[in-house]
Amino acid sequence: MKLVRYGASGREKPGLIDSGGVLRDLSGQLADLHLPTLGLQGLARLRRLDPATLPRVRGTPRLGLPYTGISKFVGIGLNYRDHAAEAGLPVPSEPIVFMKATTCLGGPQDPIELPPGSQKTDWEVELGIVIGRTARRVTEAEALSFVAGYCVVNDVSERAWQMERGGTWDKGKGFDTFGPVGPWLVTTDEVSDPQALSMWLDVNGESRQRGHTSTMIFGAARLVSYLSECMTLLPGDLIATGTPPGVGMGRKPPQYLRAGDVVTLGIEGLGAQRQDVRG
Repeated sequence: MKLVRYGASGREKPGLIDSGGVLRDLSGQLADLHLPTLGLQGLARLRRLDPATLPRVRGTPRLGLPYTGISKFVGIGLNYRDHAAEAGLPVPSEPIVFMKATTCLGGPQDPIELPPGSQKTDWEVELGIVIGRTARRVTEAEALSFVAGYCVVNDVSERAWQMERGGTWDKGKGFDTFGPVGPWLVTTDEVSDPQALSMWLDVNGESRQRGHTSTMIFGAARLVSYLSECMTLLPGDLIATGTPPGVGMGRKPPQYLRAGDVVTLGIEGLGAQRQDVRG
């Protein structure tokens, strides 16, 4: 399934995208796509619905965050070997873990707002892993059975705050609007292998990132297992798994986002995003 929430911010309704790409209304079936309430069993019930019996949504409404109930937004740094090289940093021997503030979350077409005085706001297309049931100290072999689905994440980052002002990376990762997610939550029945997905990002129509999840240093199963050793992962928790090369910081000379820029990005089978950058 491709699950969505559509409508004005704060008043979104649940929906799904049928096999023909038509948006269907789910509000007659449930109040919202609150993943801690639904869990994997609730998602299984939704899969048994016939989309043709659901009302068709007319027009092109705004798409919001595709589900709710995110208690933790966990990021993984330098998880592509070529990205580590362009950043001038060593390839990690274990996953680099940071947290993004949940207040940064937004819809896939909501604007990116530059922080006051920002000169180094950067883009990062990433595969998002959505947890579907409580995971605590799970093995790598069983890890993907705890996953509800996958989504596109733009891990927007302010590099000066992240890397030049001391402390942890979290400061440069959690500004408001720095976590666009969606357009869809794509359940695992539609993603046979999370390590077999191409990904891309353009700025103002010009190619910036081209990558593939097969080149991740630590794959999805390893990340879920690893994180479950140091924190309990709850239904709805979101893991952003790192970005391929092509970020602004790695360009020569570096290039960062400015007001008026347009960022477009996507992952194979998971949909695409578009964000206007505002000062």
